[in-house]
Amino acid sequence: MKQIIAALVGVILASGVLARGQAPELQRIPFSAIQGVSVGNAQDDAAGTGVTVFRLTVPGRAAVAVFGGGPASRETEAIAPERNHPLNALVFSGGSAYGLAASGGVARCLEEHGGGFDTGIARVPIVCQSCIYDLGYGSATVRPDEQMGHTACEASFAGNDPCSGNVGAGTGATVGKAAGMQQAQKAGIGYAAAQMGSLRIGVAVVLNSFGDIYSHGKKIAGMLTPDRYAFADSYTTLLHTTGDNLFTANTTLVAVFTNGDFTPAQLRHLAQMASAGLARCIDPVFTTADGDTIYAVSVGDEQHKVSANLDAAGALSASLVEEAIADAVYSAKNGS
Repeated sequence: MKQIIAALVGVILASGVLARGQAPELQRIPFSAIQGVSVGNAQDDAAGTGVTVFRLTVPGRAAVAVFGGGPASRETEAIAPERNHPLNALVFSGGSAYGLAASGGVARCLEEHGGGFDTGIARVPIVCQSCIYDLGYGSATVRPDEQMGHTACEASFAGNDPCSGNVGAGTGATVGKAAGMQQAQKAGIGYAAAQMGSLRIGVAVVLNSFGDIYSHGKKIAGMLTPDRYAFADSYTTLLHTTGDNLFTANTTLVAVFTNGDFTPAQLRHLAQMASAGLARCIDPVFTTADGDTIYAVSVGDEQHKVSANLDAAGALSASLVEEAIADAVYSAKNGS
């Protein structure tokens, strides 16, 4: 990653964002240092599902890019560049399409706190949501609902809790499901953040993939052999799959938060560039059995946002996606 950033410094200098001789150092920062977003979680550990709310302290510009074949989402059209409605909160949850009910509770919570667009009659918060399919991990009949969404949103007002592992939307996340859940491994939610000059980028990943997980070319999680004593290979298994793929219990979700002063169209390109991190770490990726979705959000007060090179920010985001994926694996309870 250091080599990538060194090359990007030249891009940034050429863009005129920084003066010559002021090449920034890449600094690791905690996700909580990304100002303008507060994280709240709620989960049902027994049922193996949960909700993570990313509440924007100031409504912000956002965009989304969908790569997988089976997304479960809400209000993504509201943040399309041609509409550009300010986002109040982004919600990640389990429960597949059933879990979309959680956003109702998030919207209610935001309204109770005076948030949302003032229509003159009532405030209407803009809440986008994407869900993973975790019904095969715990209970298939207990899903995130309005109350769980409300609880997670209230938690974001009580404090900022970007906790990794089996918490919130990462509670029921698993990976390596080409042979079904009996050969899958546990994953969760992971975070990574960095600062380069005045530009800050933080990434959250809910890792719930069909494919196996790699870090720097080494497999760190994924499909296991039937006795669960060694790794098997999801790629080879997929190549020998005939007929319809029945294992649709997947979807990896990514959120990129930055203080970069990007337009909605630029944010969508940022999300697209960040997808390279998924391609480097997950194999196979972007299948019809996944609903892989990436959001990019510009956070904070307008006067505090910084100008930055879009390509440099996109490349750094992809590297942070890789780090957040590894965090999601290593933070998962028991690892299996």
